[in-house]
Amino acid sequence: MTATQGVAAAMYRVYNFSPGPAALPTAVLEKAQEELLNWRDSGMSVMEVSHRSPDFIALAAHAESTLRRLLQIPDNYRVLFLQGGATMQFAAVPLNLAGPDGKADYVLTGNWGTKASKEAARYLRVNIAASAEAANFTTIPDPATWSVTDDAAYLHYTPNETIYGVEFHDIPAVSDAPLVVDMSSTLLSRPIDVSRFGVIYAGAQKNIGPAGLTLVIVRDDLLDRARAETPSVVNYRVMADSDSMSNTPPTLAWYLASLVFDWLEEHGGLTVMAERNQRKSAKLYAAIDDSSFYANPVTPAHRSWMNIPFTLADPALDAIFLEESAAAGLTNLKGHRSVGGMRASIYNAMPQAGVDALVSFMTDFENRHG
Repeated sequence: MTATQGVAAAMYRVYNFSPGPAALPTAVLEKAQEELLNWRDSGMSVMEVSHRSPDFIALAAHAESTLRRLLQIPDNYRVLFLQGGATMQFAAVPLNLAGPDGKADYVLTGNWGTKASKEAARYLRVNIAASAEAANFTTIPDPATWSVTDDAAYLHYTPNETIYGVEFHDIPAVSDAPLVVDMSSTLLSRPIDVSRFGVIYAGAQKNIGPAGLTLVIVRDDLLDRARAETPSVVNYRVMADSDSMSNTPPTLAWYLASLVFDWLEEHGGLTVMAERNQRKSAKLYAAIDDSSFYANPVTPAHRSWMNIPFTLADPALDAIFLEESAAAGLTNLKGHRSVGGMRASIYNAMPQAGVDALVSFMTDFENRHG
């Protein structure tokens, strides 16, 4: 083993629990490394080729077709590879789906749904159909209690709130309006019924690829509702008709996402990912619940598979926990300032071995400090 390979092997023993930008599959990074200087025998990096070139157009088509198979996307939906992150979609959704006098329902179960509603309020009338703020975003309001409007252009909710670790495990059926969802933290972690939604959007930096790419899956009948002033780079019809290339797309991120899609297929698809993700989260929650030293604040029925916050019995130990866990190769476990404590994000690329290592460390830490 060379010195370089030794360093690389050591790096791979680090388990990255970052909520995003998150860990990518090692095989994907190795493939990208292998092709970095000579993509498709072109003598160039994928970062250097034109997005209009036949090779890149073929890559884009391959990425979309693979994604369609993974998610079983119906033919009456368009897949857009955009920029600006999910945050850009907070504005793009109302601009594309409603006029200035329109109304939309928003359900708030955490930070991102709240931000989405505030951004949307700049463009239309927002009705807060339900909010879990009074419960410090540790639960999901019963859909039977939601106050939706009859003429809403859409109903928006966030299936998984990354910061608070709250997740919908069922699709609510409370409105005839199109469902619009921010699936940044859940898309590709399990099968979903795409046909239940009007618009699905997701920042890539969780389960899809690196930051810089945003996926939007939009039903055909919603493509032509955009206001005249909607910028072309976020206009769903413009981007659909241009195959997401009305402007120069994030080519490197698109390429890496395509490699991730291939990796998912090679590993059995989304049903296998769902089994793995449920198993990983169940083990970590069990370690928390079986302990008097650790605690998770979320209602058990609404706990996230992807983002698991937990607190220590003595907050004074937080800094020591983070220092010792990092030394043990368990990185990016610090919780968000809104919640405190710790947070383990265990997306698709996090192996079972990483969760096992975290649980083992937590047990040892409790034995020494509890």
